[in-house]
Amino acid sequence: MKKILFLPLLQMQSGHHQVAEALMDHLKNHTDDLTIKKIDLLSYTNKSLEKVITKGYLNWIRYAPETYNLAYKSFFYVPPTKKQSFKWYQPLFLKKMEQLLAEEKPDLVVCTHGFPSYLLSKLKMKGKCDIPIINVYTDFFINSVWGREGIDLHFLPSQQVKAKLARKYQIANHKMFVTGIPVHEEMTKTIDRKKYNERLKILLSGGNSGLGGILKLADELKSSSNVDFLVLCGNNKKLYNEILSWDLEHIKPLGYLSSRSEMNKLYEEVDAIVSKPGGVTISEAIRKRLPIFVHSALPGQEEINLRYLKEKELIFELDQKASLENQVLSVLRDQQKMNHWEQAITAYLQGIELEKPEIVELIKTFLNQKTCSRQSGFIKQSEIFHVARA
Repeated sequence: MKKILFLPLLQMQSGHHQVAEALMDHLKNHTDDLTIKKIDLLSYTNKSLEKVITKGYLNWIRYAPETYNLAYKSFFYVPPTKKQSFKWYQPLFLKKMEQLLAEEKPDLVVCTHGFPSYLLSKLKMKGKCDIPIINVYTDFFINSVWGREGIDLHFLPSQQVKAKLARKYQIANHKMFVTGIPVHEEMTKTIDRKKYNERLKILLSGGNSGLGGILKLADELKSSSNVDFLVLCGNNKKLYNEILSWDLEHIKPLGYLSSRSEMNKLYEEVDAIVSKPGGVTISEAIRKRLPIFVHSALPGQEEINLRYLKEKELIFELDQKASLENQVLSVLRDQQKMNHWEQAITAYLQGIELEKPEIVELIKTFLNQKTCSRQSGFIKQSEIFHVARA
Protein backbone atom coordinates (compact mmCIF):
# COMPACT_ATOMS: atom_id res chain seq x y z
CA MET A 1 0.00 0.00 0.00
CA LYS A 2 1.41 3.36 -1.06
CA LYS A 3 1.73 6.24 1.38
CA ILE A 4 1.14 9.97 0.86
CA LEU A 5 2.46 12.45 3.41
CA PHE A 6 0.85 15.90 3.63
CA LEU A 7 2.93 18.75 5.07
CA PRO A 8 1.18 21.96 6.22
CA LEU A 9 2.81 24.10 8.93
CA LEU A 10 1.80 24.94 12.51
CA GLN A 11 -1.11 23.34 14.36
CA MET A 12 -3.65 26.17 14.15
CA GLN A 13 -6.47 25.58 11.71
CA SER A 14 -5.29 27.60 8.75
CA GLY A 15 -5.83 27.47 5.01
CA HIS A 16 -2.77 25.21 4.73
CA HIS A 17 -4.57 22.59 6.84
CA GLN A 18 -7.93 23.11 5.15
CA VAL A 19 -6.47 22.53 1.68
CA ALA A 20 -4.55 19.47 2.90
CA GLU A 21 -7.70 18.03 4.50
CA ALA A 22 -9.78 18.73 1.40
CA LEU A 23 -7.40 16.66 -0.74
CA MET A 24 -6.88 14.00 1.95
CA ASP A 25 -10.62 13.42 2.40
CA HIS A 26 -11.19 13.28 -1.33
CA LEU A 27 -8.40 10.72 -1.74
CA LYS A 28 -9.77 8.65 1.17
CA ASN A 29 -13.30 8.75 -0.25
CA HIS A 30 -12.30 7.76 -3.76
CA THR A 31 -9.41 5.34 -3.26
CA ASP A 32 -8.95 2.24 -1.12
CA ASP A 33 -5.25 1.48 -1.52
CA LEU A 34 -3.56 4.52 0.04
CA THR A 35 -2.21 5.38 3.46
CA ILE A 36 -2.58 9.12 4.04
CA LYS A 37 -1.00 11.09 6.87
CA LYS A 38 -0.66 14.77 7.79
CA ILE A 39 2.27 16.07 9.89
CA ASP A 40 3.31 19.55 11.00
CA LEU A 41 7.11 19.72 10.79
CA LEU A 42 7.40 22.30 13.58
CA SER A 43 5.47 20.14 16.07
CA TYR A 44 7.49 17.14 14.94
CA THR A 45 10.67 19.12 15.60
CA ASN A 46 9.62 20.63 18.92
CA LYS A 47 6.04 20.96 20.23
CA SER A 48 6.93 23.83 22.56
CA LEU A 49 8.56 25.72 19.68
CA GLU A 50 5.41 25.31 17.56
CA LYS A 51 3.22 26.72 20.35
CA VAL A 52 5.51 29.71 20.84
CA ILE A 53 5.61 30.47 17.11
CA THR A 54 1.82 30.15 16.74
CA LYS A 55 1.12 32.46 19.68
CA GLY A 56 3.77 34.91 18.51
CA TYR A 57 2.35 34.95 14.97
CA LEU A 58 -1.22 35.68 16.12
CA ASN A 59 -0.08 38.40 18.52
CA TRP A 60 2.17 39.94 15.90
CA ILE A 61 -0.55 40.39 13.28
CA ARG A 62 -3.02 41.53 15.95
CA TYR A 63 -0.88 44.11 17.76
CA ALA A 64 1.78 45.15 15.24
CA PRO A 65 0.34 44.57 11.76
CA GLU A 66 2.53 47.16 10.02
CA THR A 67 5.78 45.54 11.16
CA TYR A 68 4.45 42.08 10.24
CA ASN A 69 3.55 43.34 6.79
CA LEU A 70 7.04 44.80 6.33
CA ALA A 71 8.69 41.59 7.54
CA TYR A 72 6.53 39.40 5.30
CA LYS A 73 7.33 41.40 2.18
CA SER A 74 11.03 41.62 3.09
CA PHE A 75 11.56 37.91 3.75
CA PHE A 76 8.75 35.98 2.03
CA TYR A 77 7.86 38.06 -1.01
CA VAL A 78 11.18 38.95 -2.57
CA PRO A 79 12.13 39.18 -6.27
CA PRO A 80 13.27 35.96 -8.00
CA THR A 81 16.79 37.37 -8.30
CA LYS A 82 17.13 37.61 -4.51
CA LYS A 83 17.84 34.32 -2.75
CA GLN A 84 16.16 33.25 0.46
CA SER A 85 18.38 33.10 3.51
CA PHE A 86 17.40 30.77 6.33
CA LYS A 87 20.99 29.86 7.16
CA TRP A 88 20.78 30.06 10.93
CA TYR A 89 18.09 27.43 11.32
CA GLN A 90 18.20 25.63 7.99
CA PRO A 91 20.52 22.79 9.15
CA LEU A 92 18.20 21.88 12.04
CA PHE A 93 15.07 21.66 9.90
CA LEU A 94 16.82 19.93 7.00
CA LYS A 95 18.00 17.27 9.43
CA LYS A 96 14.50 16.94 10.91
CA MET A 97 12.97 16.68 7.44
CA GLU A 98 15.41 13.90 6.52
CA GLN A 99 14.53 12.15 9.78
CA LEU A 100 10.80 12.51 9.11
CA LEU A 101 11.12 11.05 5.60
CA ALA A 102 13.22 8.15 6.92
CA GLU A 103 10.62 7.36 9.60
CA GLU A 104 7.49 7.74 7.48
CA LYS A 105 8.88 6.38 4.18
CA PRO A 106 6.27 8.11 1.98
CA ASP A 107 5.88 7.37 -1.71
CA LEU A 108 4.71 10.94 -2.32
CA VAL A 109 4.84 14.20 -0.33
CA VAL A 110 2.26 16.96 -0.78
CA CYS A 111 3.24 20.40 0.56
CA THR A 112 0.51 22.92 1.39
CA HIS A 113 2.95 25.39 2.96
CA GLY A 114 6.06 26.94 1.46
CA PHE A 115 8.54 26.07 4.22
CA PRO A 116 8.35 22.25 3.94
CA SER A 117 8.50 22.67 0.16
CA TYR A 118 11.62 24.85 0.51
CA LEU A 119 13.35 22.21 2.66
CA LEU A 120 12.44 19.34 0.34
CA SER A 121 13.71 21.30 -2.65
CA LYS A 122 17.04 21.78 -0.84
CA LEU A 123 17.26 18.05 -0.04
CA LYS A 124 16.51 17.14 -3.65
CA MET A 125 19.20 19.46 -4.95
CA LYS A 126 21.67 17.88 -2.49
CA GLY A 127 20.73 14.41 -3.76
CA LYS A 128 19.29 13.44 -0.36
CA CYS A 129 15.69 12.92 -1.47
CA ASP A 130 14.23 11.09 -4.45
CA ILE A 131 10.60 11.12 -3.29
CA PRO A 132 8.21 12.91 -5.67
CA ILE A 133 6.92 16.26 -4.35
CA ILE A 134 3.74 18.18 -5.16
CA ASN A 135 3.25 21.84 -4.23
CA VAL A 136 -0.38 22.82 -3.59
CA TYR A 137 -0.72 26.59 -3.20
CA THR A 138 -3.20 28.14 -0.76
CA ASP A 139 -3.13 31.79 -1.83
CA PHE A 140 -3.72 33.60 -5.11
CA PHE A 141 0.01 34.25 -5.43
CA ILE A 142 3.19 32.30 -4.66
CA ASN A 143 5.59 33.71 -2.10
CA SER A 144 9.33 33.28 -2.47
CA VAL A 145 9.67 30.63 0.26
CA TRP A 146 8.16 27.85 -1.85
CA GLY A 147 10.61 25.35 -3.31
CA ARG A 148 10.78 25.22 -7.09
CA GLU A 149 13.85 23.21 -8.05
CA GLY A 150 13.18 19.50 -7.84
CA ILE A 151 9.42 19.90 -7.34
CA ASP A 152 7.57 17.42 -9.55
CA LEU A 153 4.11 18.99 -9.83
CA HIS A 154 2.54 22.35 -9.03
CA PHE A 155 -1.21 22.71 -8.34
CA LEU A 156 -1.80 26.38 -9.08
CA PRO A 157 -4.50 28.89 -8.14
CA SER A 158 -4.83 30.61 -11.51
CA GLN A 159 -3.66 30.85 -15.12
CA GLN A 160 -1.89 34.10 -14.20
CA VAL A 161 0.28 32.33 -11.62
CA LYS A 162 1.00 29.54 -14.10
CA ALA A 163 2.23 32.06 -16.66
CA LYS A 164 4.38 33.78 -14.03
CA LEU A 165 6.05 30.52 -12.94
CA ALA A 166 6.85 29.68 -16.55
CA ARG A 167 8.16 33.17 -17.32
CA LYS A 168 10.13 34.00 -14.16
CA TYR A 169 11.26 30.58 -12.96
CA GLN A 170 11.23 28.52 -16.17
CA ILE A 171 8.99 25.84 -14.63
CA ALA A 172 8.19 23.31 -17.36
CA ASN A 173 4.59 23.30 -18.59
CA HIS A 174 4.19 19.55 -17.96
CA LYS A 175 4.71 20.16 -14.24
CA MET A 176 1.93 22.74 -13.83
CA PHE A 177 -1.83 22.31 -13.48
CA VAL A 178 -4.33 25.04 -12.60
CA THR A 179 -6.61 23.56 -9.95
CA GLY A 180 -7.70 26.71 -8.16
CA ILE A 181 -7.22 26.67 -4.40
CA PRO A 182 -8.70 23.25 -3.54
CA VAL A 183 -11.79 23.31 -1.30
CA HIS A 184 -13.54 20.39 0.35
CA GLU A 185 -15.83 18.26 -1.82
CA GLU A 186 -18.73 18.96 0.57
CA MET A 187 -18.59 22.53 -0.73
CA THR A 188 -20.81 21.80 -3.70
CA LYS A 189 -20.48 23.79 -6.89
CA THR A 190 -23.20 26.33 -7.61
CA ILE A 191 -23.91 26.80 -11.31
CA ASP A 192 -26.41 29.66 -11.12
CA ARG A 193 -27.27 31.99 -8.24
CA LYS A 194 -29.91 34.55 -9.10
CA LYS A 195 -32.54 34.42 -6.35
CA TYR A 196 -32.18 36.62 -3.27
CA ASN A 197 -33.99 36.44 0.05
CA GLU A 198 -36.82 38.98 0.44
CA ARG A 199 -34.91 40.38 3.39
CA LEU A 200 -31.23 40.20 2.50
CA LYS A 201 -29.07 37.94 4.64
CA ILE A 202 -25.35 38.71 4.87
CA LEU A 203 -22.62 36.45 6.29
CA LEU A 204 -19.80 38.24 8.14
CA SER A 205 -16.62 36.21 8.41
CA GLY A 206 -13.49 37.14 10.31
CA GLY A 207 -11.59 33.89 9.84
CA ASN A 208 -11.23 30.89 12.16
CA SER A 209 -9.49 32.93 14.84
CA GLY A 210 -12.15 35.65 14.77
CA LEU A 211 -9.72 38.31 13.56
CA GLY A 212 -10.81 41.02 11.20
CA GLY A 213 -12.24 43.92 13.21
CA ILE A 214 -15.92 42.95 13.13
CA LEU A 215 -16.59 44.78 16.42
CA LYS A 216 -15.63 48.05 14.71
CA LEU A 217 -18.92 47.67 12.84
CA ALA A 218 -20.92 47.16 16.04
CA ASP A 219 -22.89 50.42 15.99
CA GLU A 220 -23.80 50.07 12.34
CA LEU A 221 -24.84 46.44 12.66
CA LYS A 222 -27.03 47.21 15.66
CA SER A 223 -28.87 50.00 13.87
CA SER A 224 -29.44 48.10 10.62
CA SER A 225 -33.08 47.76 9.60
CA ASN A 226 -32.94 46.16 6.15
CA VAL A 227 -30.48 43.29 6.54
CA ASP A 228 -30.04 40.18 8.69
CA PHE A 229 -26.46 39.42 9.68
CA LEU A 230 -24.93 36.05 10.51
CA VAL A 231 -21.53 36.54 12.16
CA LEU A 232 -18.93 33.76 12.02
CA CYS A 233 -16.90 34.20 15.20
CA GLY A 234 -14.62 31.18 14.77
CA ASN A 235 -12.80 30.41 18.01
CA ASN A 236 -13.22 33.96 19.30
CA LYS A 237 -15.50 33.37 22.32
CA LYS A 238 -15.22 37.02 23.40
CA LEU A 239 -16.65 38.15 20.06
CA TYR A 240 -19.37 35.52 20.20
CA ASN A 241 -20.47 36.48 23.72
CA GLU A 242 -20.36 40.19 22.93
CA ILE A 243 -22.72 39.82 19.95
CA LEU A 244 -24.94 37.44 21.90
CA SER A 245 -25.26 40.05 24.65
CA TRP A 246 -26.77 42.53 22.17
CA ASP A 247 -29.86 40.28 22.04
CA LEU A 248 -30.89 41.52 18.61
CA GLU A 249 -33.11 39.48 16.32
CA HIS A 250 -31.37 40.54 13.11
CA ILE A 251 -27.82 39.65 14.27
CA LYS A 252 -26.88 36.04 15.02
CA PRO A 253 -23.37 34.98 16.16
CA LEU A 254 -22.09 31.59 15.02
CA GLY A 255 -19.27 29.64 16.69
CA TYR A 256 -16.63 27.60 14.90
CA LEU A 257 -18.23 25.34 12.27
CA SER A 258 -16.22 22.16 11.88
CA SER A 259 -18.78 20.58 9.54
CA ARG A 260 -18.18 21.46 5.90
CA SER A 261 -21.73 20.42 5.00
CA GLU A 262 -23.06 22.95 7.54
CA MET A 263 -20.82 25.61 6.07
CA ASN A 264 -22.02 24.68 2.59
CA LYS A 265 -25.66 25.11 3.69
CA LEU A 266 -24.79 28.44 5.27
CA TYR A 267 -23.29 29.69 2.00
CA GLU A 268 -26.50 28.68 0.21
CA GLU A 269 -28.67 30.39 2.82
CA VAL A 270 -27.08 33.85 2.55
CA ASP A 271 -27.06 36.43 -0.25
CA ALA A 272 -23.47 37.66 0.14
CA ILE A 273 -20.40 37.32 2.33
CA VAL A 274 -18.27 40.03 3.95
CA SER A 275 -14.87 38.51 4.53
CA LYS A 276 -11.13 38.92 4.68
CA PRO A 277 -9.33 37.87 1.48
CA GLY A 278 -8.10 34.50 2.75
CA GLY A 279 -7.45 32.01 -0.04
CA VAL A 280 -9.75 29.21 1.11
CA THR A 281 -12.74 31.34 2.15
CA ILE A 282 -12.63 33.30 -1.09
CA SER A 283 -12.30 30.09 -3.13
CA GLU A 284 -15.29 28.56 -1.35
CA ALA A 285 -17.37 31.66 -2.04
CA ILE A 286 -16.29 31.68 -5.70
CA ARG A 287 -17.30 28.02 -6.00
CA LYS A 288 -20.70 28.92 -4.52
CA ARG A 289 -20.93 32.01 -6.78
CA LEU A 290 -21.57 34.03 -3.65
CA PRO A 291 -20.95 37.80 -3.98
CA ILE A 292 -17.85 38.67 -1.93
CA PHE A 293 -17.29 41.97 -0.12
CA VAL A 294 -13.90 42.57 1.50
CA HIS A 295 -14.00 44.90 4.49
CA SER A 296 -10.42 44.44 5.74
CA ALA A 297 -7.28 42.42 5.09
CA LEU A 298 -4.69 41.07 7.49
CA PRO A 299 -1.12 42.18 6.67
CA GLY A 300 1.10 40.11 4.43
CA GLN A 301 -0.62 37.35 2.48
CA GLU A 302 -4.13 38.78 2.54
CA GLU A 303 -3.06 42.19 1.29
CA ILE A 304 -1.37 40.55 -1.69
CA ASN A 305 -4.40 38.32 -2.29
CA LEU A 306 -6.57 41.44 -2.25
CA ARG A 307 -4.55 43.08 -5.01
CA TYR A 308 -5.08 40.08 -7.28
CA LEU A 309 -8.79 39.75 -6.47
CA LYS A 310 -9.39 43.46 -7.16
CA GLU A 311 -7.44 43.29 -10.41
CA LYS A 312 -9.56 40.35 -11.60
CA GLU A 313 -12.76 41.99 -10.25
CA LEU A 314 -13.66 38.86 -8.28
CA ILE A 315 -14.58 40.82 -5.15
CA PHE A 316 -16.03 44.15 -4.10
CA GLU A 317 -13.83 46.17 -1.75
CA LEU A 318 -15.69 48.12 0.91
CA ASP A 319 -14.89 51.65 2.03
CA GLN A 320 -14.50 51.45 5.81
CA LYS A 321 -15.60 55.08 6.18
CA ALA A 322 -18.92 54.48 4.43
CA SER A 323 -21.96 52.46 5.44
CA LEU A 324 -21.38 48.73 4.96
CA GLU A 325 -25.10 48.07 4.51
CA ASN A 326 -25.56 50.79 1.90
CA GLN A 327 -22.52 49.62 -0.06
CA VAL A 328 -23.64 46.00 -0.11
CA LEU A 329 -27.21 46.86 -1.09
CA SER A 330 -26.07 49.25 -3.83
CA VAL A 331 -24.05 46.45 -5.45
CA LEU A 332 -26.54 43.61 -5.06
CA ARG A 333 -29.37 45.74 -6.44
CA ASP A 334 -27.34 46.91 -9.44
CA GLN A 335 -27.89 44.32 -12.17
CA GLN A 336 -25.11 45.73 -14.35
CA LYS A 337 -22.55 45.39 -11.54
CA MET A 338 -23.74 41.88 -10.75
CA ASN A 339 -23.60 40.78 -14.38
CA HIS A 340 -20.05 42.13 -14.65
CA TRP A 341 -19.05 40.26 -11.48
CA GLU A 342 -20.65 37.04 -12.77
CA GLN A 343 -18.58 37.33 -15.94
CA ALA A 344 -15.39 37.75 -13.88
CA ILE A 345 -16.23 34.66 -11.79
CA THR A 346 -16.99 32.63 -14.92
CA ALA A 347 -13.70 33.71 -16.53
CA TYR A 348 -11.74 32.66 -13.44
CA LEU A 349 -13.49 29.28 -13.18
CA GLN A 350 -12.96 28.59 -16.88
CA GLY A 351 -9.22 28.88 -16.27
CA ILE A 352 -9.28 25.89 -13.91
CA GLU A 353 -7.91 22.85 -15.73
CA LEU A 354 -8.58 20.11 -13.16
CA GLU A 355 -11.42 19.64 -10.67
CA LYS A 356 -11.02 17.40 -7.62
CA PRO A 357 -12.04 14.07 -9.24
CA GLU A 358 -9.44 14.71 -11.93
CA ILE A 359 -6.87 15.78 -9.33
CA VAL A 360 -7.30 12.43 -7.55
CA GLU A 361 -6.82 10.52 -10.79
CA LEU A 362 -3.76 12.62 -11.60
CA ILE A 363 -2.23 11.95 -8.17
CA LYS A 364 -2.90 8.20 -8.45
CA THR A 365 -1.45 8.02 -11.96
CA PHE A 366 1.53 10.17 -11.05
CA LEU A 367 2.18 8.11 -7.92
CA ASN A 368 2.03 4.82 -9.80
CA GLN A 369 4.30 6.00 -12.60
CA LYS A 370 6.81 7.60 -10.23
CA THR A 371 6.94 4.50 -8.03
CA CYS A 372 7.60 2.30 -11.05
CA SER A 373 10.20 4.56 -12.59
CA ARG A 374 11.90 6.75 -9.96
CA GLN A 375 15.13 6.56 -11.86
CA SER A 376 13.68 7.78 -15.18
CA GLY A 377 12.64 11.11 -13.67
CA PHE A 378 10.26 12.31 -16.42
CA ILE A 379 6.60 11.69 -17.06
CA LYS A 380 4.81 13.10 -20.06
CA GLN A 381 2.12 15.57 -19.14
CA SER A 382 -0.05 14.26 -21.99
CA GLU A 383 -0.20 10.80 -20.35
CA ILE A 384 -1.14 12.16 -16.93
CA PHE A 385 -3.58 14.70 -18.37
CA HIS A 386 -5.29 12.04 -20.45
CA VAL A 387 -5.85 9.79 -17.42
CA ALA A 388 -6.96 12.72 -15.26
CA ARG A 389 -9.53 13.76 -17.85
CA ALA A 390 -10.79 10.22 -18.53
